[in-house]
Amino acid sequence: MSLKNFKRILFLALLCIAFLPLFAVAQEHIGRVVGVSDGDTITILDDRKQQIKVRLAEIDTPESAQPYGARAKQELSQLVYGKTVIVKVQDTDRYGRKVGRVYMDDIDINAEMVRLGAAWVYRKYASEQALYALEKRARQNRVGLWSLPEAQQVPPWEWRKARR
Repeated sequence: MSLKNFKRILFLALLCIAFLPLFAVAQEHIGRVVGVSDGDTITILDDRKQQIKVRLAEIDTPESAQPYGARAKQELSQLVYGKTVIVKVQDTDRYGRKVGRVYMDDIDINAEMVRLGAAWVYRKYASEQALYALEKRARQNRVGLWSLPEAQQVPPWEWRKARR
């Protein structure tokens, strides 16, 4: 290998190492909740006065026209509206929303929605095993949407699919 090629490779390697922390750090947003669109989507206002739309990761709540849809929105509003939250971003969805876990103080809001029976674990995207245990307990205790007649306990992803 020539000295010129060695220097070029060394430069690129150092460049990669220098930028590695930017990719290794998960994106976080801190802001006050200024909007609740439905049971799994909020809007926060950060310290730069930018609005950020956030979809709660790994859960899915009833659509607004579905049984318990309005109640799920109320539950989320009671938990976070007007309060400061931390969003740990996992992804950006096709609508441009940040998808992440939302925390207020020491409360995992995504998990809290499941615990309250206001959300399903979103099977297609969930990786947090503890969410499944919370859902199972809510079902067993007939909490929230699990108190509805069984025919009305349709997961939102199935409900949406049936309406396409």
